[in-house]
Amino acid sequence: MLHELRSPEVLGTLERLQLRTRRRIAGQLVGGHRSRRYGSSLDFADFREYQPGDDFRRIDYLTLARLDQLLIRLYDAEDDLTVRLIVDTSASMAIDAKLQRAVELAGAIGFVALTRRDRVEVHVPGRAMARFSGRTGVPELFAHLESLEAGGQGSLSRVAADVLGRSRSAGMTVLCSDLLEPDWDVALNRFPARGAELVVLHVLGTGELDPPQMGDVDLVDSETGERIAMSLTGTTLSSYRDRLDEWLEDVASAARRIGAAYVLADTRTPLREQLLGGLRRSEVMG
Repeated sequence: MLHELRSPEVLGTLERLQLRTRRRIAGQLVGGHRSRRYGSSLDFADFREYQPGDDFRRIDYLTLARLDQLLIRLYDAEDDLTVRLIVDTSASMAIDAKLQRAVELAGAIGFVALTRRDRVEVHVPGRAMARFSGRTGVPELFAHLESLEAGGQGSLSRVAADVLGRSRSAGMTVLCSDLLEPDWDVALNRFPARGAELVVLHVLGTGELDPPQMGDVDLVDSETGERIAMSLTGTTLSSYRDRLDEWLEDVASAARRIGAAYVLADTRTPLREQLLGGLRRSEVMG
C-alpha cells in the first residue's frame, strides 16, 4: 500500500522537509520546529535588557563594550510536536483507492514528523490509538498504516472526542477522510480544541469528483447499503456537480473558519505531485 512512498526518491525529498505550524507550540523535548517562545537554539532572535536572575552567559559583551548597555541575547526556541493522524476507515473509503491515498498522505506526514524528532499518534475509528517516536519508529508506523482496512461505519465525532480526551498538548491534528458522513462539520469543529493545529486532507476520488454518464443505475450507499434507482442524465449530472461544488466550498469554508489548512486530496493526482504540490501550497510542509 505504501510502495510508492517507500521509494528512496520520495523519502529523500520528504527528508528535506518539515511540518509548518502557524500556531504557538510547546513540547517537552527539543524538536525541529520554530516556536514563538525564546529558548536555547542557535538562531538569534533579539536583545533585551539584563534582569537579575538571567543567565550571565547570554550577556552580549560586545554591546556592553561598545554602548555600555547590559543586554542579553535571545534565541528562538525549537519545540517538539505531537502529530495526531486521524485516518477514516469507514466503508466509503474503500472506493476509488481513497484509503490508500489517506494512508500514503498520513505516512508521508508521519515520516516527516518522526525524522524531526516529533511524536506521532495514529487514531482510527474502532481501534486503539498507536504511538510512534523517533526515526526508528518509521517502519512500525508504515506497517501499522498498511494494516488498516476500510469497512463498516466510523464516527469522526467520536474519534474527535477521544482525541480531545487524551490530548495533553496542542500539537497538530491531521484528518484524512472523505467526510462522507452527516456530522462531518461537528467533527471538524472539535478537532482543533485546545489550540491544536488542524490539517484537513479531504480525500475524494473519481466516483465523487467526476462520475461518468451511465444511464439507468442503482446507487448503493457504501456506509448503509441503501439502494436508490435513478437515471444519470446530463441534467442530473449537472445538478450533481453544482451540489458537489457547493459542498466542497462548504467544507473549505468550515476549515477556514476554524483556522485549519484544507487540501482536496484527489486520488487521480499522482502521489508525488500531491505531496510536493498540494501539501506545500497549503503550507502543511515546506
